[in-house]
Amino acid sequence: MRRFRLTVLSASGALVLASFAAVGTPATVAASVVAISPMVHALRTGLTSAPTEADCLALLAIPCYNPPQFQTAYNEGPLFAHGINGAGTTIVIVDAFGSPTIAADLATFDAQFALPAPPSLQIIAPAGAIPAWDPTNANGDVGWAGETTLDVEWAHAMAPGANILLVETPVDETEGAAGFPQIVQAENYVVRHHLGDVISQSFGATEQSFASASTLLSLRSAFTNAASHGVTVLAASGDNGAANYLDPAATTLSTTATVGWPASDPLVTAVGGTQLSLDAAGNRLSPDVVWNDTYSATVQPAFFGNAGPNPLATGGGLSSIFHRPEYQESVSSVVGSARGIPDVSMSAACSGLVLTYESYPNDPANSGWQLVCGTSEATPLFAGIVALADQVAHHSLGLINPALYELAAHHAPGLVDVTSGNNTVGFSQNATNYTVTGYSAGPGYDLASGVGTINAALFVPELARAAGEPGRSGSN
Repeated sequence: MRRFRLTVLSASGALVLASFAAVGTPATVAASVVAISPMVHALRTGLTSAPTEADCLALLAIPCYNPPQFQTAYNEGPLFAHGINGAGTTIVIVDAFGSPTIAADLATFDAQFALPAPPSLQIIAPAGAIPAWDPTNANGDVGWAGETTLDVEWAHAMAPGANILLVETPVDETEGAAGFPQIVQAENYVVRHHLGDVISQSFGATEQSFASASTLLSLRSAFTNAASHGVTVLAASGDNGAANYLDPAATTLSTTATVGWPASDPLVTAVGGTQLSLDAAGNRLSPDVVWNDTYSATVQPAFFGNAGPNPLATGGGLSSIFHRPEYQESVSSVVGSARGIPDVSMSAACSGLVLTYESYPNDPANSGWQLVCGTSEATPLFAGIVALADQVAHHSLGLINPALYELAAHHAPGLVDVTSGNNTVGFSQNATNYTVTGYSAGPGYDLASGVGTINAALFVPELARAAGEPGRSGSN
């Protein structure tokens, strides 16, 4: 299993830092080598002041966005004006190791963007004690701390009135089953003790990386438990487009189209990625498109230190393990007999970064304001939206997928169709160039964007009504 995180400390990154410093934003990070650790992607800047979108455009030719912009872009203002901010709900964030400074970092993030503190931020580790913080473990402790920071800060940004429960697990997740038993144990604890309404998972493993289908299927108990207890479970669809890593070290990519689990699980809502184009106030300059930066002349050098192509796009496609669930019968012409993902999409593009704030003990190089992207961003964003719908419904909504596809079939105004882009990716591996052909967006449901993205002011009450109907159920 791999979290969707890419950390970059490169010579080109150091030049970016020098440019920021020249306009009055101090930077303190030295040059280093590129290090890759999927699922979330971050340019580790070490900036001590939050850059504006104008700063990022001028110095990177890549925009960066903040919470007020996203609250406008997803039209949350009318909900907030009526007190719909997630109050009375709890968002559960599940990450390995967590972050030793998350409470202080969230407070700094909130102060920067005039966000209220969450009513409650609690941290538990029901699957065992968390190892001592090690700042030299870049792809373990530091990588997961960055993931945790993104998940907590941006779930909170979308639902500032919701409680946050951070659930830390003690084992690093890599491809295959490693780390999943602890996740299953922790999530079952949360469900059994009624600790949350929606669970956000920014990690996944390629289906083919498990020893067998039965190994994967043996790890589903938390999802069946959540479904029976009315808890919504989300998962990121992945950041390698139609290709995915097959090994724990993330060195071998599949050369055929694959998808990751738990996003592919029928009891989970798979969240894919889009690219937004916003002005400084958060107004859209153009419609959202499927996120794919694999061939971007600006993003590839910034994140990989070369012209690429390197896979950097939303995950999406057909499961090799799960059959088409009942709720996808309306889109059987697209998915055939298999479970298709994603179900819905939110912002994830590295060509439209978001800001996070991190500060770690004895680790100044990885502290400060960071520029982040990936479907690990999209997933907590959508978790915040689900929390708003939970508040409107006055109860948790459980498996929302049947409602999503019903809303799509009825062309609900709150769903915004994404009709442009694809998740085809290219890369070089073992001295051979590969193209893994993915899927294109078009009118209606597709395997690049799902049912599309959302207009929160309309979608939240629509979801609350549709998912809250008596007898609503899905397929496992």
